[in-house]
Amino acid sequence: MNIRRRQKPKTESELDITSFMNLMIVLVPVLLLSLVFSQVRILNLQLPIMANTAQPLDKTKKKVLELVITKQHLTLNYPAGVLLKRFNVTDHGYDFSALSVYLQDLKLTFQQQKIEKNNIVILLAPDIDYQTIVSAMDTVRSFKAVVAANLVDAELFPLISLGDAPIKQTGAQQ
Repeated sequence: MNIRRRQKPKTESELDITSFMNLMIVLVPVLLLSLVFSQVRILNLQLPIMANTAQPLDKTKKKVLELVITKQHLTLNYPAGVLLKRFNVTDHGYDFSALSVYLQDLKLTFQQQKIEKNNIVILLAPDIDYQTIVSAMDTVRSFKAVVAANLVDAELFPLISLGDAPIKQTGAQQ
């Protein structure tokens, strides 16, 4: 028995990539939309004014506005060392909204007295966390205001210096 098999001529088969292309068409936009885009912001800080300068103190020297941050309260001093207002820490944390309202009134008072004041020194206790520092800097720099039906950032004290808070001395140390 001699059976011959008839073989079909060999043809090249085409590569079907349509399903792969459909997958890529869906996958690429989904991956692009799921990326987290980060914003980098840079805050310019000023060097604090030295307390012990060789220059003589004169009456025309600019007065320094200070915000002292401790675990118990926020203290606003003007001129440096003279208590202007104290904001105690509540159960919800620091009262930055009350500080902002007070700073807005203070800025208005400075403008009415024709005092150009746009700098502030933030003095920090050693145990203050980073988020509190950033929140304080955001609060003293600007506030949200409505101008011509638009919400804008109005300037308060944009020139910020950082320093260490004065250490309270107990009776035995004095």
